[in-house]
Order: sequence, then structure tokens, then C-alpha cells
Amino acid sequence: MLSHRFAWFLLLTAASVLGGACGDSSAPEGAGGGGSGERTGGASDSGVTDDTNGSGGSGMTTRDAPGGAAGTTTGGGGPIVSVDARADDTGRGLDGNATRDSSSGGSTGQDSGPRADGGGAVDVGSSGDGSRPGWSLIWSDEFNAASGTGADTTKWNLVNKGDGFGNGELEYYTNRTANAYHDGNGFLVIKAIKETYMNREYTSARLESNGKFDHLYGRYEARLQLPRGQGIWPAFWMLGNNIGSAGWPTCGEVDIMENIGKEPSIVHGSLHGPGYSGGNPLGQAYTLPNGGKYADGFHVFAIEWELNVMRFYIDDILYGTKTPADAPSGARWVYDHPFYLLLNVAVGGTWPGAPDATTVFPQMMLADYVRVYSR
Repeated sequence: MLSHRFAWFLLLTAASVLGGACGDSSAPEGAGGGGSGERTGGASDSGVTDDTNGSGGSGMTTRDAPGGAAGTTTGGGGPIVSVDARADDTGRGLDGNATRDSSSGGSTGQDSGPRADGGGAVDVGSSGDGSRPGWSLIWSDEFNAASGTGADTTKWNLVNKGDGFGNGELEYYTNRTANAYHDGNGFLVIKAIKETYMNREYTSARLESNGKFDHLYGRYEARLQLPRGQGIWPAFWMLGNNIGSAGWPTCGEVDIMENIGKEPSIVHGSLHGPGYSGGNPLGQAYTLPNGGKYADGFHVFAIEWELNVMRFYIDDILYGTKTPADAPSGARWVYDHPFYLLLNVAVGGTWPGAPDATTVFPQMMLADYVRVYSR
């Protein structure tokens, strides 16, 4: 890192001598408006949506990013925040943050192990040991188990059913290691497979921490490399731990990250509650710059949740903030009790649509870690 900084210093010095100017890239403010039709605990009213749904979010200012100006890209529901994140303020270069995997990577859908970081994003997040200034790590799964072992059942429940989950999903979630396993390189693999199983055409995995971990407030963070393809629907999200008594959407739902395969550069963050659920959540979207795709590298997806505020981040870039003032008139803000975590890859459904001839299987989401922090 020192040698890179020294080289950058020499380059700047040369540019100064030659009379060249290093211009700042000011970032306009923008607000996203993408909605989501998240899967629920069997709810029937989580519906189809697209970028034209969802309420507009609050504005934000992106950081200057050497190598390109930040800007906005207009989406169906309003501007989608876009940042040219070629280097962050810690001095990382164009290859982004170092990844733990050093093996060569195959293309998505191949069983050739972890894929190398694409390098188009400021992949920051917490440090290798889980520390984050100003926060205390209270729960995590680092996915460091031996190759071929399944998900840690002391931390996760593996859903074992396939009823569409109120969204017309096509997969059957299994508790098999074929669909969720550690690769031995520090990653959990959630694999969606095209196969006939329990009268379904696809299998995948859905992990839930219900009954094993839930928490009120804090920072919730996962470092993930997403799958790709029409009909593929990965998500990192949360449900209120009172879903059994209150039902959905009164229990509340927080979608920290949702992506549908036909939008390879866009991620949605949203809140579902009574009066703002299904196709009309409190939502915001973020698109990678320069045509970057979430399947080409790792990204850190996070929320910071405090009393009466929810902030959404990608690679430590704040792209959306929601408060009770964003809820419809008379609607209740239900983010005042513990929530549990979910991590899954759905196939098909009313929002993403079904896979088609262009969709390659298997599709894999790689999880480097999931971490929860408290102040």
C-alpha cells in the first residue's frame, strides 16, 4: 500500500509540474424510488412490483471518487443513486478491497469455486477480524467451516419447503448441503439448481436465524457476491420476531439487499409494514456505475438501525434513509422490536419472473460473512 501511494504521489507531482489540473468530482444529490415485492412468511399480499413502485427516498450526497464523477441514473421510479467508486478515501486502488479468496474464479453458474473480485466497487465494510470503529460486534458467522459442511445450525435454521411464499416462487428450499455448503475458502455457497424435487423445478436454500438470534437496533452487514440471470432473486433481509403473533406485514420487514436477475446492476433496499408493503414499500434503489454488475465482485450490504431511523448502505456508501415521516399518513412505524436475519436465493416469482433460456444453472451466491454490531 505504501509503494502504491508513493507512486500516486509521483504521478501527481509530475502532473503539477506539467501544469495539469486534478479536478474534483462533485456529486449531485439523488433519491431512488424502486419498490420490491419481498417474499414473506407465507403472506399472500406481497405482490408484483417494478421500479415504478415505492415511495421516493431522502436525498444524499455521494463522496468524490477519483477517476470519475459521481452522478445519478434515471430509473423508472426516479433517480437511482450511482457512484463512480474507483477508489475510496482509504487509498484503495481500482481493484477495490482485497478479497480473501485467492483461487482462480470461474463464471457464474460454474462449480469452479469463488470468483475473483470484479474491482469496480469500493468494497469496504468491517475489517478482517470483524472490528468496526464505533461499533461492538455482537454476533457473526464468518463461514470458515471445512469444505462440504453445511450451514451452522447453531446459528441458522434451514427452511425445508416450497410453497411459493406468497410470491409465486418456483424453488423448493431444502436443508441439503447440495444447496447450502461451505467451500473451505471462507465462504458459504447458496446454490440454486435446476432439478425436479418435491414437484418443483428448482431447488435452493433459505437460512433464517429465527429462534437462534434476533436483535433490536444496530448495524447489520453482509459481504456477498450475487448470482445472475433472469428469474434469479437473491436477498439479505430481516423479519420481526413477532411474526407468529402479529403476522406480516405488521411484524415488519427490512430488505437490506434484494436483486432480480434482469437488473444486474441494481439493488433495492426497502421497508415493509402495515400500509406500505408488497409493491409499495418504503424503498430506495442503488445502481453500480459504469455498467458494473453485482455478480462480478463482492459488495458489502448493510443497514444502520436506530430509534426512528433506518439507513441503507452499499460498500459504506449511504444511499437511503427512512424515518417514520416517510410512512403514509396514519401508518405505523413498526421497527421498535427485535428482528431476525434471513439469507436466500429465490427462483422465479411475480417480481423477477421465471427463468428463461438465457438463465444458466446452477447459480450461486457467495457469502463471506454476516455480522451484527451494537453501539
